Amino acid sequence: MNGAEALVPVTIFAGGFAMIFGIAYLKTRQNLAMIEKNMNPLEHRDRPAPYKNLKWALLLIGAGVGLFLAYILDNYVLYQSFRVRYDSDHNAPIYFALIAIGGGLGLFGSYKIEKKWWDENKENN
Repeated sequence: MNGAEALVPVTIFAGGFAMIFGIAYLKTRQNLAMIEKNMNPLEHRDRPAPYKNLKWALLLIGAGVGLFLAYILDNYVLYQSFRVRYDSDHNAPIYFALIAIGGGLGLFGSYKIEKKWWDENKENN
């Protein structure tokens, strides 16, 4: 086994250990900071996230619309000639870009809806 081949398992093990240790350390620090501010960490653990399903729905709808729009652009708008079909991998970045744009627009819509709800409930309290 060469030096580079032996380095891969060691790096994976060290990275996994560092990740688990870091997560536990940061969670402990978060709990201690909440205790210092006279908050109960157990109270905020299972707090419901309003509009969680809306966020996922709008993200997936946006990604689906982006994928469909990329397909339409690839097959009907961005072709080189009427007779010869070119390789479809030529426009592969369009698919990724429009999926990201659609997903981002979905998350932005979710943000706007949640912000409107929070602002309305803040006035009531």
